[in-house]
Amino acid sequence: MARRKAAPAAVAGAAPGAEAPLPGLARLAPTQRRSRERFERILACATEIMAEKGSEAFRMSDIVERSGVAFGSLYQYFPDKAAIIGTLAERHNAVGRDCVKRDLAAVSSARDLHPALCRIVDSYYEMFMREPVMRDIWQATQADRALQKLDADDMAVLSGLLSDAVRRVAPTMPAASLTTFSGLTMTLIAAAVRHAITLPPRKARQVLTQFKTMLPGDLAGLA
Repeated sequence: MARRKAAPAAVAGAAPGAEAPLPGLARLAPTQRRSRERFERILACATEIMAEKGSEAFRMSDIVERSGVAFGSLYQYFPDKAAIIGTLAERHNAVGRDCVKRDLAAVSSARDLHPALCRIVDSYYEMFMREPVMRDIWQATQADRALQKLDADDMAVLSGLLSDAVRRVAPTMPAASLTTFSGLTMTLIAAAVRHAITLPPRKARQVLTQFKTMLPGDLAGLA
């Protein structure tokens, strides 16, 4: 009689029956207090190390040395460095999505769209400046296939949020046009901000000010 393969061991303190994570994310998230504290200490140390060394230079051994968490415990939560970066990326992505939701909430007519898009540009730039490690996280997501998927999924969510806002004020816009418009607009905003954060602050503001004049002011050509 063939033996059944053993199920992967669950993380101490993790919720029973939880599914394994996607590549580029942490293993099962802990629920017990001590496990949560260890989990958060790992992420806090990883953030500090990335801010100091960049995403390419930091190693799992750096986290063990700084956090005091043993290698065994570290790998219990995070199978590799990509999982740590991916978990941090998802947290920052969630903050970004909340900003976009807030900035789009005031869109009640077509004329509200351009100011809302400009607020999104400013909110994203301020978020990157407030959390400089986001630059390192973003760079890392571009170099790893699993993390690229997380980035693409986040962009799909952001595009969906914009689509919902535009649909409120332009309900007759063809679905294909709406999808293309929303995807391109959010992609361009992300690209502009990620370019701006590589520049000195004054130059970055000038670039973003000019970019905002290029954002759509009405939807007449798309409806």
